Amino acid sequence: MAALRWLTPRRRSATARSVLAGEASAEAARKSAQSAQEAAPDTGTEPEFPVHGDERAAAFFDLDNTVMQGAAIFHFGRGLYKRKFFETRDLARFAWQQAWFRLAGFEDPEHMQDARDSALSIVKGHRVSELRSIGEEIYDEYMAERIWPGTRALAQAHLDAGQKVWLVTAAPVEIAQVIARRLGLTGALGTVAESVGGVYTGKLVGEPLHGPAKAEAVRALAAAEGLDLSRCAAYSDSHNDIPMLSLVGHPYAINPDSKLRKHARELEWRLRDYRTGRKAAKVGIPAAAGVGAVAGGTAAAIALHRRRR
Repeated sequence: MAALRWLTPRRRSATARSVLAGEASAEAARKSAQSAQEAAPDTGTEPEFPVHGDERAAAFFDLDNTVMQGAAIFHFGRGLYKRKFFETRDLARFAWQQAWFRLAGFEDPEHMQDARDSALSIVKGHRVSELRSIGEEIYDEYMAERIWPGTRALAQAHLDAGQKVWLVTAAPVEIAQVIARRLGLTGALGTVAESVGGVYTGKLVGEPLHGPAKAEAVRALAAAEGLDLSRCAAYSDSHNDIPMLSLVGHPYAINPDSKLRKHARELEWRLRDYRTGRKAAKVGIPAAAGVGAVAGGTAAAIALHRRRR
């Protein structure tokens, strides 16, 4: 109270009462929290997550190398080549980009931009309905078997808790929507290609949904859906998605590249790597994901064995 001596008696009295009121309130809150903690049973586990029935929570999943092995746009390119949308030399470029993605384990901006430009030029003049129909076939041919079971289990845990689950990807929104629907998810945010009269023009609406653009899309969707981002979760493999992961209260690094792994460890974010079946660096992953991790690790081992043969 010595610090209050310079005030007039009246102001000192009012200020002192405020200080005392604040201290009393803080002490009451502390005692209340302590009593609640002492009364609560010690189960030895973290609080349930995701929280069942929390309608203001949702989950946002990156697609490439998080939900699915490899990049969706490259698998899409393979399917278009099979249907004579372009020539062999273009397929070779798609194959090189896909090989880089799988070996390097992260997105190369130049490769991704080249892939997007190639895809836009290829679909120019085609009808949106045609590409959506083809997307269904391509999912069955190239994508379904590349879904990580562990990540799929994480998404299902949110769905089982009554929460909405969204894909957030730089892939074309039509393809993202097909994948989301096939996985039973709520929907997808993706890169939007311009169309006029239901026909692609070969241009984008805005920019690719990548890096900071993903974070802006998630923020906009959360506002529209009435979500509390501090209660939401986000999942990604790439350091490019740190802006999106930083938006939510429950960020997860899935199959992380080296930069994201380092960042996640520094901030004590939860980690899960389905490429090797390693345990999470932080506890608290839904139990269903543990089962998926075993399946994911087994699938990876089988794929590696087949490649070596």
